[in-house]
Formats: sequence, structure tokens, C-alpha cells
Amino acid sequence: MTEIIERIAEQAAEQGQQAEQPERTGRRAAAGELEPYAAPLTVPPVLRPDSDDVRTETEIALRPTWQRLHPQLPATLMWGYEGSVPGPTIEVRRGQRVRIAWTNRIPKGSEYPVTAVEVPVTTPNPSTEPGRHDVPPSADVAALPAWTVTHLHGAQTGGGNDGWADNAVGYGDAQLAEYPNDHQAVQWWYHDHAMNITRWNVQTGLYGTYLVRDDEEDALGLPCGEREIPLLIADRNLDTDEDGALNGRLLHKTVVIDPRNPETGKPVSLPFTGPYTTVNGRIWPYAEVAAGWYRFRLVNASNARIYDLVLVDEDGAPVPGVLKQIGSDGGLLPRPVPVDFDGALPTLTVAPAERMDLLVDFGALAGRRVRLVNKGPNQPAGVPDVPGNVRHPHVMEFRVGECAEPDPFVLPEVLSGSFRRLTHDIEHGHRLVVLTPPATKGGGGHPEIWEMVEVEDPADVVVPSDGVLQLVDDKGRTKTYRRISRTFNDGLGFSVAEGSHEQWSFLNLAVNPPVVHPMHIHLADFQILGRDAYDVSGFDVTVGGTTDPVTYDPGTTVPLPPNERGYKDVFRALPGQMLRVMGRFDGAYGRFMYHCHLLEHEDMGMMRPFVVLPAEALRFDHGAGHGGGHGGHTG
Repeated sequence: MTEIIERIAEQAAEQGQQAEQPERTGRRAAAGELEPYAAPLTVPPVLRPDSDDVRTETEIALRPTWQRLHPQLPATLMWGYEGSVPGPTIEVRRGQRVRIAWTNRIPKGSEYPVTAVEVPVTTPNPSTEPGRHDVPPSADVAALPAWTVTHLHGAQTGGGNDGWADNAVGYGDAQLAEYPNDHQAVQWWYHDHAMNITRWNVQTGLYGTYLVRDDEEDALGLPCGEREIPLLIADRNLDTDEDGALNGRLLHKTVVIDPRNPETGKPVSLPFTGPYTTVNGRIWPYAEVAAGWYRFRLVNASNARIYDLVLVDEDGAPVPGVLKQIGSDGGLLPRPVPVDFDGALPTLTVAPAERMDLLVDFGALAGRRVRLVNKGPNQPAGVPDVPGNVRHPHVMEFRVGECAEPDPFVLPEVLSGSFRRLTHDIEHGHRLVVLTPPATKGGGGHPEIWEMVEVEDPADVVVPSDGVLQLVDDKGRTKTYRRISRTFNDGLGFSVAEGSHEQWSFLNLAVNPPVVHPMHIHLADFQILGRDAYDVSGFDVTVGGTTDPVTYDPGTTVPLPPNERGYKDVFRALPGQMLRVMGRFDGAYGRFMYHCHLLEHEDMGMMRPFVVLPAEALRFDHGAGHGGGHGGHTG
């Protein structure tokens, strides 16, 4: 293990990521002048814990580092796992139990790497521009210590190892976690999860990817070695100096839409989106590839940006027939899904924390350059959409070698013979979770998670009233629900029997303005059963409840994209819809969290706890949290 860590340190030094501040070189770039595809893609070092023992112990240290995000920029202060941004790719075999000591080696008094400001809303949207616009930075963010906790996103591990947000550690202390890794081949990722400040800690560079291998995946003969590359994409913003030149400083700039919320007296801002896309810690890099098959393990590590990715040529025209998705958050899909601009899956829509396992066949593209771009909403590929926050569509460029080489890989028609589709006839419990509009009464100007339980006798509640919701489901039944929690620190609402299946239904009421919430449930793998359209106009934000029932819309069919039919742990809850997901809570006990993975929403309280315990112990539970109020389709 020591040799691996030393090799990582050597690679970090070679990339100019030493903790001491390097000499600041390179031509200074004015805001908006960065040249796309000017630097090669960097690949994080690989850490393979020793597998000789039943249980492997590893230390991974969090350290300050300086990194060049772009050749035209000076070095940027960041924090990295083992001094690497992103952190090393951790690779294990299924069933290889690993213990990691995530050790905080960021000295006390270290400068916090992120400058934070809130700016007034203007046209065009100021989030697409670098610089602070003369707004003084937040002194509270500048004063933050290095207080961190690491969550292995997607892992099935006990609650004490999951990275509970309050259990962050300071300098010199270690967070000890054990990961059984008893899971089908999968791409997880790890990132900071510290309570209240995750949005800034992740932006410092605290994220990395984690791969589990198994025999079923090995048998497919997928591209590997230098032809398997992680792509961790994240949008960022940068501050400017007094001359308007980019100074390389990380800038968390959010836009204030309400200077003073009447409920709290505090400003209300939108989640962060920035103008520059980084891939593996570099802005708009290029990768030199051979004319053959490659496997890319993509994760959206952004705070809040949802990407619509398209592969285009140098003229901006979509490149058909070369891109396939073979896996999602929870592992391999049943079959490959073609991604074609005019097909069933026209773009790769990837929300924060979603992962996509991709294959690209460069065999017919010898000598060409193709680009992965972020398409603006309702725009042709490669066309920027400034009002929609896509100022620069660039993501990265692939430079394909001149000569096609023999490539023995053949794309299988079936990827996972072990995959089984979950259906509603499996015995399961139900939960209803409501995602509220930002302006809802008592909500502090921010969206909330409401956990709901069905009211046995509607006469027991007042309609309309705060926290009471009536719903007409797909079978025409009118049901009444009451809210049992709305903030993270409210009483425990959900207790789940280990080994049980549950359907969680997320009703998104935020239609004006529309808000997409990528919901993440810790511990369990889920499958999306479907999305149903609802008329949510009967929800009154001034009342905090429904004045007319929220009603199922039979005239609107919401198709499930083919790449969302595998196992997932992040699912996009779309406005005016009921998202239905089912999963099995198995393999671990403890207290876990579920939350919106827009990090600003998570930090503002769109996060709730739940507990998994043995079914035999749940029989003696002294609360009502295990009742499982029904939501949406109830069979």
C-alpha cells in the first residue's frame, strides 16, 4: 500500500500539484478568452488496495494542492485526496472488504480555496460570467476550516461507515470507514459530505471515482487499461483581478432572486452554475485516442448543472452511430443503448451525481477530431444558450489517430444476464415524498422535502391547511396526506426493515419556475418504475397545502428513456410529475440519508434521515415511522 501512495505522490508532483505554491506562469487571460482544447486530458492515478488479506486497510489523506486548470491560467489553490484533483481512482474486486482511513492533512489555518459571493440577478444571467462584479466575498465562507467527511456514493455499507454529514473531522483526525464491496461491477464515486458546506468543499476538489470489478463484467472483454478512462465533469467559475484578467481563484458565484425573504429576512439565491466545464480537473481538455473502441466512466461531479451531452464533429454536426451507453449508477444495463441525436436517446442528459458507463467506437473516425459538447436547451448541438446558463458549450475534444488499428472487441447484444427487472407485484411498502416550490409558506424561500403519511379519516385534518395535501391518483381515488417532517432535524420519519423492498414516490410541485431535483437515496439500488404527469395547480404556496387536489393526468404519457431502465441511486424528479422508484434495502443497518443532489439544496436542508434495522427489531419500534404511507400507485 505504501508503494502505491508513493507512486501517487510522484505522479501528483509530475503534474505540478505540489502543496507549495508554484511560480505563476502563463499568459494572463481576460475573462472569456480561454482557448478550448488547449491542454491534454489528465487521468487520475489508480489505487488498487492489496487483496491478499480478507480485509485491507488503506489511508487516503486530504491535502492542499496547486493545480493548473488551463495553460492560460495561473495555478489554482485546491484540496485533493492524496494531493490529486480528482482523487485517485480506487479499484477493487467484488467482495474485497476494504477499510479506509480518510485522514485530514489540511493544516489548521489553511486558506479556504473557494471565494463565495451572491450577486443580483441581471440579464444576461451573471452566473455565465467570471468575476465578482465588485461584490465583496463572503467573510463567513473565507473563515471556514478544513472540516470534511467522505461519502462513498452508491456503496452498500453500514450507517457508521457511510459518511454521516455531521461526523466530519478536522486536521490530524481520520474518518474510519469499511466497505464490503459486495456488489455487481459498478462505478461509484466518493466526495465530501460535510453538513451545511458540501457545496463549497466539493468545489475545492474533494471528489474521485471508485470502481468495483466482477467476473460477469470481465467476461464481456470490454475496453480496458489505457482504453478505459474516467471522465469526471464539473462546472466551475473563476475570479478576476483588478485588470479583469482571470486569476485562477475558484469562485462560487450564485444569483440572488429575492434580496429578502419575508419568512427569514435572508436572501434567496439559485444553485451554482458556472461558465467553465472541467474534465478530470482541467478546463476543456483534449484526449488523443486510437481509432478503436474506448470505455469512458463518466460522472457529473457538478454542484447543480444538468448536462445535455452530444458528440459532434468540428463543424458542430452530430456524429451518429459511435456512442453507446452500457451502464448507469448501479452497474451494467441489460443491453447497450445507442445515443444518437435523432434516435430514442438523442442526448446524454446527466444530472449531478449520475454516472454513465459509455463506449465510443472511434474506428470510423481515423484522423478526425470530435467533440463532446453541452447542448443548450432547445438548441442545435454546439450552439450556446446564454439565457439558459450555457455560455460555453465546450466539454472536451477527442483527437483520433490517423490509422485504424485491429480491434477485436465486439459489442455484445446482452450485457448483464443477471439483471432482473423489479415489478410492482413484489411485496413492498410505500412512501410519499413531496418536493415543494421555493416560495412555499414556512419554507424560508428554498425548496423542501416533505415526508407525508396518509390520513385514515380526512375529517381528522382541516382542508385546506398548512402541510395537508389531497391527491387524486391514477385510479380516481382521492387521498389525504399530512406532513410529518420538512427539515433535516425534524423527528425521524422513515424506519425500514433490512431486506425489504419499498416504493418511494417523489411528487415534484415546483412547476413555476420549473425545478428538476436529482434525488439520491443512500445505501440501496433502485429501479425507476415510471413517471406520471400530475396537475399540481391545486397546491397553494401561500397556504402550504392544496386548495384543490393534485390530480393524475391520464392524457399525458411520460416515456421512460431506455438508459434509465437499469439500477440507479440518483433519479431526476421532474416538475409536475410523480417519480416512482423501487429498491431493496439490504446488506447493512444504520442511519442513512436521502437528499436532493443539487448541493446548494442539500446544504439548505433538502435532506432527510432514515433508519434501516432488522425486521425482528422493527416490531418493537416505539415510533410511527415504519408505517409507510401510500403514495401514487398503490397497487
